[in-house]
Amino acid sequence: MDKSSKIYVSGHRGLVGSAIWNALLAKGYKNLVGRTHKELDLLDGRAVQDFFDEEKPEYVFLAAAHVGGIVANNTYRADFIYQNLQIQNNVIGESFRHGVKKLLFLGSTCIYPKYAPQPMPENALLTSPLEYTNEPYAIAKIAGLKMCESFNVQYGTNYIAAMPTNLYGPNDNFDLEKSHVLPAMIRKIHLAKALMENDWEAIRKDLDSRPIENTSGKNSWEEITEILEKYGITSSQLALWGTGNPLREFLWSEEMADACVFVMENVDFSDLSEGKTEIRNCHINIGTGKEISIRNLATLIQKTVGYAGEIVFDTSKPSGTLRKLTDVSKLNALGWRHKIEIEEGVKRMYEWYLAG
Repeated sequence: MDKSSKIYVSGHRGLVGSAIWNALLAKGYKNLVGRTHKELDLLDGRAVQDFFDEEKPEYVFLAAAHVGGIVANNTYRADFIYQNLQIQNNVIGESFRHGVKKLLFLGSTCIYPKYAPQPMPENALLTSPLEYTNEPYAIAKIAGLKMCESFNVQYGTNYIAAMPTNLYGPNDNFDLEKSHVLPAMIRKIHLAKALMENDWEAIRKDLDSRPIENTSGKNSWEEITEILEKYGITSSQLALWGTGNPLREFLWSEEMADACVFVMENVDFSDLSEGKTEIRNCHINIGTGKEISIRNLATLIQKTVGYAGEIVFDTSKPSGTLRKLTDVSKLNALGWRHKIEIEEGVKRMYEWYLAG
């Protein structure tokens, strides 16, 4: 890529896409193209074709996706597989038809088997069954990865698939039903603190910014306390799902974006497939290679927020996969490694949330 290249960032308003967009701007790339969901529905194949006909991007970051946490993944299984397959098929298909020079497809480390070796190397893909709760989403992402790989093998394209670990950062989703674990915990602990301190101004401000199931700060005290209790938030304690024992790896989203731009600038598919008899597992894990238990993460967030109440774990609820640590040796060998540790990241995340 050069600084004048036309670059399309799909999902440029989301957690992943906005971080990539800002990373590109910071590096001097000015000819960026983005569309909101209202402006371009990526599920609509004709609309995507018209967009590519009009804009003719040279490079594509496929960061748009239908995403969510364990509850959303397990509840809306059809939505997760159907919508992600549609988005990927449309964007990758039009990228091929329009001769895009290079494409980066963003997946997720949930593509790996439930009992994959830890840390999870790229070659663990498709070696055993997936985690049930997010299987539809994982299958969609595996299909996108294999689509990139297959176009490269058959047509000589330069499409690279990157699998980031759990991400968090600016523009994250704090919806208590659909968000990932870290932003959900930050919001729950923030609300639990406000409720314990009887800080109704903070609670109403929070719910006005991000209503919970149509309950905003304008609802009655009884209605607000009822919806908070539904999500385990009471005046004396906070209940979180699962045992708290699973270990998770977290990467600050802006560092993920830096890694993505690094890959687009410095790595080609030929670098990843060279010397292979069977071309497979050419994707790249993006992560820290470090992990923390959900229980210890809750304690870290509790300390950061300043919540003095009790945090309990509801073991009747699912916990998900016990470990999901990525092997980042391939990425490190290519020349990139993370810098922001979880303690600093949680502090930044809470500051961003409060300012929002």
